[in-house]
Amino acid sequence: MPCLVTVGGFFGDEGKGKIVAYLAKRDNPTIAVRGGVGPNAGHTFAFEGKEYKVRMLPSAALNPSTRLLIGAGVLVNPRILLNEIAMFKADDRTYVDAQCGIIEQQHIDRDKSEDHLKSKVGTTGTGTGPANADRALRTLKLAKDIPELSLYIEDVSNSVNFALEAGEKVLVEGTQGTYLSLFHGGYPYVTSRDVTASGICSDVGIGPKRVDDVLAVFKAYVTRVGGGPLENELSEEEAKKRGWLEFGSVTGRQRRAAPFDFELAKKAVRLNSATQIAVTKMDVLFPECARMRDWNKLSAGAKKFVEEIEGELGVKVTLIGTGPELDDVVDRR
Repeated sequence: MPCLVTVGGFFGDEGKGKIVAYLAKRDNPTIAVRGGVGPNAGHTFAFEGKEYKVRMLPSAALNPSTRLLIGAGVLVNPRILLNEIAMFKADDRTYVDAQCGIIEQQHIDRDKSEDHLKSKVGTTGTGTGPANADRALRTLKLAKDIPELSLYIEDVSNSVNFALEAGEKVLVEGTQGTYLSLFHGGYPYVTSRDVTASGICSDVGIGPKRVDDVLAVFKAYVTRVGGGPLENELSEEEAKKRGWLEFGSVTGRQRRAAPFDFELAKKAVRLNSATQIAVTKMDVLFPECARMRDWNKLSAGAKKFVEEIEGELGVKVTLIGTGPELDDVVDRR
């Protein structure tokens, strides 16, 4: 910080929500701003025994002093957004860029009925792909056209840049993962936008020289939902045996699993110009480290794994997630 961008290093589901929620609590940014595609990305975090899920608001929502912004590149489902604003009592600190695209029911219907998207690509059925297609055709409605969003409309790019010029902290939250990028992922098994750090900055409206740090978030193993290749994919039985059997936070679909992929991680570091790394779910890979918050108390095996990541990727692991709670983090910054 003052401007930190978080991105997913694999195929989404890396635990970015928990990391962003932790950073918002620990560093108290003035602004948290969300880039990425839209409500097809669900971020989950837990605090004091209660689990929270967001699909529209930044995962910084629990910090009452942080303004919650949604960048112009993000697609908005007004119903989902308004429900989340009410859930977090964030009515007076949530702002949506006037140029955010709007997902309507027709986009959801098209997403669910289009065989290529539903059966081959394995999309979430949230309408994001068809809505982005309409945006490319310049027929999509924008947030400024929707009366129920009128109280929340703002020029998000101006707000973020003014905050940075004033020396304030800004936390930029990416969604999905590097290899779901429309341009850099395994096409066609990708999302409908670029979701690398460059794409996220474009969504928010900040130039590359505004960014101080890029935090790439990796899970201690790899998971993905939907179609597409997954190197060294485990069988369902083996994933279950290892405790890696998970389900998507938006669709509820079972995630496919594989061991940590160092080659994919290296490329993700390059694509995103990552300056820091967060590794989540270390407690799943090393149960003896569950809920630990001190580097010195981690097991030798866990430390060796982290050091191997640092050695192979050439970037420091600054945050290590060791449990579901917000503060179950080893902070090495």
